[in-house]
Amino acid sequence: MKKPRIMIVDDEQSVRSSLREWFLEDGFEVETAEDGLDALKKLESGPFDLMIVDLKMPRMDGISLQRRLQEVDPTGTVIILTAFAAVDTAVEALKLGAFDYVTKPVDPDELSHTVRRALEQKRLTEENVRLREKVSELSSSTPIIGGSPAMGHVMDLVGTVAETEASVVIRGESGTGKELIARAIHAASPRRFFPIVAVNCGAIPETLLESELFGHEKGAFTGAHYRRKGKIELANGGTLFLDEIGEIPPKMQVDLLRVLESHRFSRLGGTQEIESDFRLVCATNRDLEALVKEDAFREDLYYRINVFSIDLPPLRERLEDIPLLTEHFVEKYSRSMGKLPKQMTEAAVELLQSYNWPGNVRELENAIERAMVVGQGNRIRPEDLPLRVEQDAVRPRDRSLEALESAHIARVLREESGNVSQAARVLGIDRGTLYKKIKKYGIPSG
Repeated sequence: MKKPRIMIVDDEQSVRSSLREWFLEDGFEVETAEDGLDALKKLESGPFDLMIVDLKMPRMDGISLQRRLQEVDPTGTVIILTAFAAVDTAVEALKLGAFDYVTKPVDPDELSHTVRRALEQKRLTEENVRLREKVSELSSSTPIIGGSPAMGHVMDLVGTVAETEASVVIRGESGTGKELIARAIHAASPRRFFPIVAVNCGAIPETLLESELFGHEKGAFTGAHYRRKGKIELANGGTLFLDEIGEIPPKMQVDLLRVLESHRFSRLGGTQEIESDFRLVCATNRDLEALVKEDAFREDLYYRINVFSIDLPPLRERLEDIPLLTEHFVEKYSRSMGKLPKQMTEAAVELLQSYNWPGNVRELENAIERAMVVGQGNRIRPEDLPLRVEQDAVRPRDRSLEALESAHIARVLREESGNVSQAARVLGIDRGTLYKKIKKYGIPSG
């Protein structure tokens, strides 16, 4: 168990020494400072769980230090020491956020009791914050909708891997719901009461991504006016979700691999090693194996993150889920718009199931939101849907036999997790014939 880290700030050497020895014997990690300015300088090495601060000191007294601490570390916990038990002085310290005050000469047992009360309150506060974040996360997240065999298989994989600590790579086209799957893994894992911290590696400029992941110290670069914790540090105890992992630049791939192997790192501009216990879940819409062959993605990093993989089927391969998804989005936007839920006409549902959905579930959600806005009355009709859906739809009666066959083979392969032998048995053909058709139609088999 990690030792609580405290700082004793007092201008009297004898007080600092005696209290330091007392708390060291009591199992604490202890740092000392002779006044407020000295304390602020030593805070640059990292935060403290608690600070014991003398009220009267030269250069910077306890009240002034406490005001500065509100800027540097608003979550910090302070206990005031004072030989002046005047009510107004004590009240001022408490108003500024001090946990409590103890009068001098200090009774070590009384101070120890106050320290433990303060640390316990800090622990409970932090736990409550995590729990509120968890409740908010679960209540705001979009549920995973789908009764198709393909999605049933995905959820089986989620249930299998969630209870483990294995790193996971979620593969799928843009808009298939990769982050939802990551959150489902986290929510079903032993880490569920700690945060899941998401980073879209493809949406952050390379110059900022390193700071986003690792954090930075004050003065690390132009504009770094304050110390900032990175996402890796914030994910301690929980899950780090790296979306679009294939976009991480080569240099940072080396740094990430080092963190995954040791779970230790340093902030930009810092020398202190920080430990973070997190579970890694990644997502990508790119072929990582191809990137490895092209020397665009490190092979050792690939094998480190790809302990367990989940392939999300595109919406066009699970068209049977569209009615359920549509019903969910209609209810969602009915609530947000303050409208009564609308009914989808059969023609509208048929049109939705005839479209290829290059943007997948995200595109479907946008289409339903639009229909809720422009539609008149209590029904959603084909004309309420985006024009591209009507223009690009391919109804079954209009499809060629080859198009139908290609779609069917792709769906069976997906449901059998790319197992060609099993897919051939389901389709009632031999493996050689299936391989020929896979090659003919350009169907991904893995």
